Amino acid sequence: MVSIRTLELLAPAKNLICGRAAIAHGADAIYIGGPKFGAREDAGNSLQDIEKLVSEAQIFGVNVYVALNTILYDSELEDARQQIKNLYEIGVDALIIQDMGILEMDLPPIPLHASTQLHNYLPEQIKFLEAVHFKRAVLARELNLEQIRDIRSQTSIELEAFIHGSLCVSFSGRCYLSHAIGGRSANRGACAQPCRKRYTLYDAERKVITADQHLLSLKDLNHSNSIKELAEAGIQSFKIEGRLKEVDYVKNITAFYRKKIDAFLEDQPEFKAASAGKISLNFEANPTKSFNRGATDYFLHGRSKEIVSFESPKFLGEAVGEVTKVSTKYFELETALEIANNDGLVFIAHSGESIGIKVNVAERDRIFPDKMNGIFPGARVYRNYDHLFHQQLKADLTVRKITLNIEIAESDDGFELTALDESGIVVSTEYFIPKNPSRDPQKSKETIIHQLTKSGDTPFFVAGIKTNGTEKFFFQASVLNAMRRDLLDRIMEARKKKSGNQIIHEPNNFPYPSKEIGYEGNISNRLALQFYKRHGVDNPEMAFEKQSEPHGKTVMTTKHCLKFQMGFCPKYGGKKPLNFNEPFYLNDGVNELRLDFDCLQCVMKVVY
Repeated sequence: MVSIRTLELLAPAKNLICGRAAIAHGADAIYIGGPKFGAREDAGNSLQDIEKLVSEAQIFGVNVYVALNTILYDSELEDARQQIKNLYEIGVDALIIQDMGILEMDLPPIPLHASTQLHNYLPEQIKFLEAVHFKRAVLARELNLEQIRDIRSQTSIELEAFIHGSLCVSFSGRCYLSHAIGGRSANRGACAQPCRKRYTLYDAERKVITADQHLLSLKDLNHSNSIKELAEAGIQSFKIEGRLKEVDYVKNITAFYRKKIDAFLEDQPEFKAASAGKISLNFEANPTKSFNRGATDYFLHGRSKEIVSFESPKFLGEAVGEVTKVSTKYFELETALEIANNDGLVFIAHSGESIGIKVNVAERDRIFPDKMNGIFPGARVYRNYDHLFHQQLKADLTVRKITLNIEIAESDDGFELTALDESGIVVSTEYFIPKNPSRDPQKSKETIIHQLTKSGDTPFFVAGIKTNGTEKFFFQASVLNAMRRDLLDRIMEARKKKSGNQIIHEPNNFPYPSKEIGYEGNISNRLALQFYKRHGVDNPEMAFEKQSEPHGKTVMTTKHCLKFQMGFCPKYGGKKPLNFNEPFYLNDGVNELRLDFDCLQCVMKVVY
């Protein structure tokens, strides 16, 4: 017998509103920040809101994971422990964590997911996570398909992978640039995104290689064409990035990937969705219409130059066309798209800068903007705000319904109603109602079916009614309605009851893959130090945030390589430049950063 594997679409939630939108638009699971200690300091949520989300999500079998994935200081340990206890008590399905000090706490039996901030890149690291009782590892974004298959072949831990959204240029959890230059730690949820700034690249003699470009700014991840490959490689959870994104983004991107995954599931009987319910979408989901910096599959299929966006870290949007004529108050476009009033357009200036304009009036290809902003004939134009599309999203009436069938049958003292839903959950209840003969069995049957099929604004869709001969009795419509409401309430409560996905956290001494850990281990408290020592690490170093002197330290390690991008990498067909000498440097006008190239590991290091 072939075992059925579940696939989970995991959507972000900035808040309760976004979480509800994610459920309605097809998420199998949601991840959200707790009151404190999530790696997005601007995306915290109250326990009350998370409890509401958990309750609503349970109806559809949707899991709720809470991100508690910053590194912790000693003064925060007790607060974090109490928060974990509270989250467990309100029914959260798992915690996403980075700080290994949490494993030294007296934890409730709540499943733990290893955040991508732990740099889950090597099989040895992931085997260790499994040995210390993590339920899931969120894989590093830099992995290719072959590496994912290798990890899957060596472990049985659940594997989660990002499939869409913003990319950190550094290995996650190993970027200290923001903290080094501005005191804002990415590992503490306060990244200032210095990777999106302009830099000039020059060599050891200060000869400029390229100037004033966004040299560390990556495009956004998009694996929408790789669902099948990822599932067959062993990925169980498909994660959308975006805990700072607004509700329109969550609706559009979640619905888009729900459609992609469902299309895959239709042809793959050995896989199934991880939750219940079908969505009825009333707009055409389109990821190009939500914020993005262009699309890349990053390293999934090998190294490529198509991962960067040197021109701009902004959202350009969908390509519109080219300017053919410019007047004092309007310009004309050669485009196949229909531009609407209030659309937002962007054009690329001669300097390479992207400049935005708002459409006041669109008369076919003639555009009257709020400002001309120096637009010129030949300018490439993009649309980064589709007004009509966003109006659709705001008026969105998408619903998600769980299919069920209802059966009514005669019992000794009345009638029994039974509901069977698409997940196989069955609820039966008996109603003690007088049995009055019907004068018109056909009409009675029609009444039974009509009244029991109504589901209104409940999360259910009644697909069929089986009457079992009860049409020989007369039923008042109000009585049938009351029976149906009670039955639906009962099956809703039954769906909220969980079997209990508990993991007992018992400390062990399974050896860590390395005897040494530098500051990249992000050890920032006594419990994390205790954890690594117990697992055989000798003299582990404290986190970068605890270091007194940041200068001379590597503040970023990345597979994005500027030598490769500039055509200087002989491994990939480039040539060593005769006119430039290493080391190379990046300069943002204030800070100078040295670049070291580890060609054996195929990574670039940024040194402060």
